[in-house]
Amino acid sequence: MSLLEMRDIRKSFSGVSVLKGVQLTVESGEVHALLGENGAGKSTLMNILTGVLPRDGGTIEFDGQKLEHVTITQSEKLGIAFVHQELNLFNDLKVFENMFLNREYTNRMGRLDKKRMRAEARELFERLGVEIDPDAVVSDLKTSQKQLLEICKALHLKAKLIILDEPTTSLNNEEVDHLFGILRKLKEEGTSFIFISHKMPEIFALADRYTVFRNGEYIGDGKISETTPEKVTIMMVGESYSNAEVYEKRALGEEVLKLTGFTGDGFHDIDFSVKKGEIVGLTGLQGSGSSEMLQAIFGSTRATAGTVTAFGKSVPHNSIHSAMKAGIAMLPNNRKENSVLPDMSLMENMAISEQTLSAVKLPVDAKRDKKRYDEYKQMLNIKAQNSTDLITSLSGGNQQKIFIARWLNTDAEILILDNPTQGIDVGAKAEIYRLILELAKAGKTILINTLEIPEIMKVADRCIVFYDGRMIKELAHEEINEQDVMLYSVGITEKAAGKESAQS
Repeated sequence: MSLLEMRDIRKSFSGVSVLKGVQLTVESGEVHALLGENGAGKSTLMNILTGVLPRDGGTIEFDGQKLEHVTITQSEKLGIAFVHQELNLFNDLKVFENMFLNREYTNRMGRLDKKRMRAEARELFERLGVEIDPDAVVSDLKTSQKQLLEICKALHLKAKLIILDEPTTSLNNEEVDHLFGILRKLKEEGTSFIFISHKMPEIFALADRYTVFRNGEYIGDGKISETTPEKVTIMMVGESYSNAEVYEKRALGEEVLKLTGFTGDGFHDIDFSVKKGEIVGLTGLQGSGSSEMLQAIFGSTRATAGTVTAFGKSVPHNSIHSAMKAGIAMLPNNRKENSVLPDMSLMENMAISEQTLSAVKLPVDAKRDKKRYDEYKQMLNIKAQNSTDLITSLSGGNQQKIFIARWLNTDAEILILDNPTQGIDVGAKAEIYRLILELAKAGKTILINTLEIPEIMKVADRCIVFYDGRMIKELAHEEINEQDVMLYSVGITEKAAGKESAQS
């Protein structure tokens, strides 16, 4: 008997059908990949399963029990846990307080039994090999530790079914391997997982079976061992899908950005320059220094030595406003914490940076902002209804386009993109790649930091690999390949990398 059976599930919002009779079956002790582009209906179906949304029709059966009107409390009691991509943690609370929120232990006097909660949290972390201090304040954790904490919260509930929505987004390769080891162990113990991801290598490394949705419709399912990434991708996006190379060689202009001896927290003695219209891909394992360096260029983290020169003029350290005035813009990692203004509209989210630069001018010109919004919506192919809609109404890919428009609206000439396709689907990724190349052809200079080497191969003129806070290798476009980049990322020397490649 299957652990979960969802049949003919239907859901509409304001008369618009978003789930059109879809189905999903999950067996006990399996990892089931739920696949589809943003907007395919995956999140809506999971919200129905966990009681966040009511369904308009269809049947749900979990662990032999037919569920009529699912509530959040009921789904949790049944053993269903949802680890969201956008982490649901309270940064001002300690780790153990987050783990036991609304499930606190109390002693005979009715007081919180903090000693017991700390001990159980520590025991779970040790069993799973997770290095987190139960007494640490969550705001002090790295993003990867926050992701692992969310997963540990679900495991502590002893859930029978755990939904993982893009769980590896903030994890480095070592942490991903560690997480997958934990999931495989739990699978052997009988726990089931619904694994939502856009990363095909991870899907094919972990999942047993898959189900594909497209435009709110069930497309098909099957065993991972009996298909290929190409076939699954075509199911997700339709026959028009193409994985073709999008890179185009272009004539580059004069030097527009130069770093000399640039040093800060996590990176050391960085020297390089970038030309007008050039796309430079930066990569390395998480914490290698590439992201930290980009944040310091933009002034959002502290630089301690060296110089940044943009268009021949020195850019003061540690000042976002100075970087913006110098024509530098940054699309930061982690959309939710660093880009999204959830209570503001699409137009307000787009206009905020330009308004900050124009603070000494006249009050906000809504008519002008609306005109610019309409121009960027068309130019960037932003799929949105109304400029007054909240930013949270858009998919991840379209949110990223709004944030790119935010910076183009400031007339920035140097665009820093830190993991720009994080958590967005394969179709939206292709649009972002084309957009990056179009911007470069128009003369914009782009630094893109990503852990995904195929992404760099699609857009970058050259690739700089970071290791232990330093630039360890620079590769021209035609030299970029996953094997060599990974060897340099883990600290293999040029000589050893050549030997390794020759032996493989």
